[in-house]
Amino acid sequence: MASPMRSLLTNPTRYLQAFRLFLANSTEHQCMREFMERQLPAVIASIGNEKPTINILSVGGGAGEIDLLILSKVQASYPGVTINNDVIEPSADQISKYKEHVAETSGLENVKFTWHEETSYEYESRMNAEKKSKKWDFVHMIQVKVSANIFLVVYLTETSAWDPLWKKYGSSLPLNDLCSYVSSADIKRILDSAGLKYQLYELPSHMDITSCFIEGNEDGELLLDFLTETSEFSKTAPPELKHQVMEELKKPGCSEKRDGKVFFNNNLSVIVIEP
Repeated sequence: MASPMRSLLTNPTRYLQAFRLFLANSTEHQCMREFMERQLPAVIASIGNEKPTINILSVGGGAGEIDLLILSKVQASYPGVTINNDVIEPSADQISKYKEHVAETSGLENVKFTWHEETSYEYESRMNAEKKSKKWDFVHMIQVKVSANIFLVVYLTETSAWDPLWKKYGSSLPLNDLCSYVSSADIKRILDSAGLKYQLYELPSHMDITSCFIEGNEDGELLLDFLTETSEFSKTAPPELKHQVMEELKKPGCSEKRDGKVFFNNNLSVIVIEP
């Protein structure tokens, strides 16, 4: 009998609800903003030297909050220089939000935005089919084979709670081609084998998952969907699998209890790759 479980990515509306709740309940964007404020200026110090135009590629730009912060740092380092900012984002809703944020932000006169409503794989396949190539001065992606001067990658660190959760139960979840678990350890292994140099920054982050343990709580069910990448996980997962996942989430290696709340370890790694 076929499993009733379906990948969360098959339900774009629910995925966006879960993703936005994840951002609201986690410190992910907060710790990334802190990195952009403190570390990014040094990272981008050489991308625009003596160039009339800076080409930036954002992979998975979402609603643009982090992208606009990155652009503000590039503008501060290279005032007046034209910036071509290409964004790969498969969600039409996220692109719409991104455009709203651009419209609300002043000082972007020297930035040209181009949005590509597709996955990174679709973008790369299309570029290859059209025999097009472009030199990027800076590429950043959050959770691709692209030519760039500097490549900034944000991934879940190997010490986050996602690692044991997905290694134990990933094979029981309804994964598809767009959903697979990758940690900073996998990225480092690839870079080391290729002999590439990189800098690694660890960003502590957590997510409040207290609501996941309240039976029937709508927010808790959405967060469980996000954690397992499964639509309606609470309703469609076999009882034993649901029990195991819930018990895993309680373990000290996965989360910690503070002030009556449960916080999931969502630590991130920023990997800066230079030629």
